[in-house]
Amino acid sequence: MGTIEDRLDGDLRLRGLSEVTRIEYRRRVAHFVAFYDVAPEELAAEDVRRYMLHLVDELHIGPANLKTHIAASKFLYNVTLDRPEVVARVRFPKVPVKLLDIPSPSEVAAVLAELDSPVYRTLLFCAYGAGLRVSEACNLCVGDIDSRRMVIIVRKGKGARDRYAILSPVLLDALRRYYRQVRPPQPYLFQGKFPGKPVPVEGVQTALRMALQRSGVSKRITPHTLRHAFATHSLEAGTDLRVIQTLLGHANIHSTVRYVHVSTRTIAKARSPFDAIAATVDPKLAATPPTP
Repeated sequence: MGTIEDRLDGDLRLRGLSEVTRIEYRRRVAHFVAFYDVAPEELAAEDVRRYMLHLVDELHIGPANLKTHIAASKFLYNVTLDRPEVVARVRFPKVPVKLLDIPSPSEVAAVLAELDSPVYRTLLFCAYGAGLRVSEACNLCVGDIDSRRMVIIVRKGKGARDRYAILSPVLLDALRRYYRQVRPPQPYLFQGKFPGKPVPVEGVQTALRMALQRSGVSKRITPHTLRHAFATHSLEAGTDLRVIQTLLGHANIHSTVRYVHVSTRTIAKARSPFDAIAATVDPKLAATPPTP
């Protein structure tokens, strides 16, 4: 793409988008350009439409993946090329909302116990113990652990927003043990193979996948699953939903409310309105209800 790729990346950085988002947008735009093998300035609305149909009909990508392709194309034409008419009629697909398959605390424990590397082990302790995204955990610096105020400072999270995450006494103890054992060089708490660079996300994903296989747990567990588990288990332990929203760094409460849908313990505590009228309908139902 040459200069277009440079301009695209510059525009993404000027908008303050995260490195993960920039990588995904650049990758999808590169795929779009390679499909036609011509400069995107020469393409029209019908070309974009035909490409999206190719993704759906021939590559069979799902709605969530298609949504990212469309977002990247819209950014390219709306911002970088200043040709909004090309993508004006492209609409985002409706993404089905599925229940999250959250592992139980015992399943999380079984998987984490199989991690041998102190780096990956402690990093994933942070992912579950503080609800961090894997990229946020990878980029933690030694100075981000504030033991005086018992918080973790998460810098440039999603949307380039800083926030505080919870630092429990147990997690702090694990971090101190890790620091005494590894003595990570500054600035990153979890340094990768290359000096001055954090451990890569891919390495964390691989380590967790291998630990999952050894654990015998059948559920699919990724680093992001641990963040979901943090939210769900915190809710079941009685943490207020608004507090969970703040800890996760969700800009909108609607992103956090979905954890209510998967928390079976929270659902079980809810009282059915039928209970209030049952005795009126049938006096026998006023007897002691059966034990679950």
